[in-house]
Amino acid sequence: MPQVKLDHCVIHVSDWERSNAFYRDVMSAELIQRGAGWAYRFGSQQLNCHGPNVHGVPVARLPVQPGGSDLCFEWPGPIQGAIDHLTAHRVEIEMGPVPRAGAKGDGISVYFRDPDGSLLEFITYAP
Repeated sequence: MPQVKLDHCVIHVSDWERSNAFYRDVMSAELIQRGAGWAYRFGSQQLNCHGPNVHGVPVARLPVQPGGSDLCFEWPGPIQGAIDHLTAHRVEIEMGPVPRAGAKGDGISVYFRDPDGSLLEFITYAP
């Protein structure tokens, strides 16, 4: 079987303006308008968004609710840079730095939340 890769996943947001600002400014996402809604692109990966007036087709058996996601993003340098970045944007760190295992092996992570309460993580594999 050929190796498959994750292309996108879906989050649900409750307020487009608030979420767009967070994912653009804090997460460095490229905002992609999709009809009445938005998607957030990170290089070759993307978060498709359900939200006000936007619902997926087909619909998941148990659709994701605002605040119901748990996502990890790779930070490109030492974890202190992630901490400094979050602090500069007044984003509260809930836990970390802590050792975690990610897609590339052992790393160090910090945890925080998006405006709807979804759990987000920055992991770094840098020394």
